[in-house]
Amino acid sequence: MERHSISSVHHGHAGHHHHHMPASLSRIFILCIVLNLLFVGIEAAVGFVSGSVGLLSDAGNNLSDVFSLLIALLAIRMSMVRPGRKFTYGYKKLTVLASLMNAVILLVAVGAIVVESIARLNHPQPVSGAAISWTAGAGILINGLTAWLLMRDQEKDLNVKGAFLHMAMDTLVSAGVVMSGIAINLTGMQWIDPAVSLSIAAVILVSTFNMLKESLFLSIDAVPESVDISAIEDGLSSVPGVLGWHHLHVWPISTTENAATVHLVLEDVGCMEKVKSEARSVFGRAGVCHCTIECESGDCRCEASECR
Repeated sequence: MERHSISSVHHGHAGHHHHHMPASLSRIFILCIVLNLLFVGIEAAVGFVSGSVGLLSDAGNNLSDVFSLLIALLAIRMSMVRPGRKFTYGYKKLTVLASLMNAVILLVAVGAIVVESIARLNHPQPVSGAAISWTAGAGILINGLTAWLLMRDQEKDLNVKGAFLHMAMDTLVSAGVVMSGIAINLTGMQWIDPAVSLSIAAVILVSTFNMLKESLFLSIDAVPESVDISAIEDGLSSVPGVLGWHHLHVWPISTTENAATVHLVLEDVGCMEKVKSEARSVFGRAGVCHCTIECESGDCRCEASECR
């Protein structure tokens, strides 16, 4: 097979620009971290004094969210470091590792909550329903405000989306804890507190699963869920002048940027630049901002299953 041209293209398309963390988002992360850290301290203190495992488990969950916010902030900041000769993509992949780490932290928190809740179900202890309700009510305000601050940017980055989902879920969890406090006051049934705690663990587990799966797949360079590989294949096949293609690979550079390589078999190498331009548009529409395109002559000797 004769090789005519190798073209490495790093091209940004509308709607798929390189990720740059705005100063406003950085300030939002810092504000969310401070608010949640203060609330964790208050909630843990009330939980210890009142003996509520529900409050303690919710405080542990909120503490894991603080770590998640910190990790996400640091990862996104590191992803903005300029590439070098050793790390030619910079540190963008840290955003994927941070997302995976956050998911693991949440799973550990779920395990701790389940163990403590089961112990409390076996040996119920008296708790103050009023203390639980008032403290969790404050949690609704803090978690709700944090989720609202992150909501605008949650579609731009997996880490921001993860933080938003955690805080939105925590708002619902705090509402559940408030209801448990009211129920304990009305009925005196102490088992309600650890039962609500187990419900919290189930909610966290469900909300974490998809994030864990996507982060794990991204860490081993699977095609990102946001990229429609079938649309890329159909788009490349429909580019005028392309007889076939092979060695198509798509992988994540970070939680917001994707890269791809492909070999195109051309009917006429004289139209190579025009074909490459249209191929870049195909990748751009699919959310791939870095693509390396290699062009080959039409006398393809590949197997039919490889050269399409």
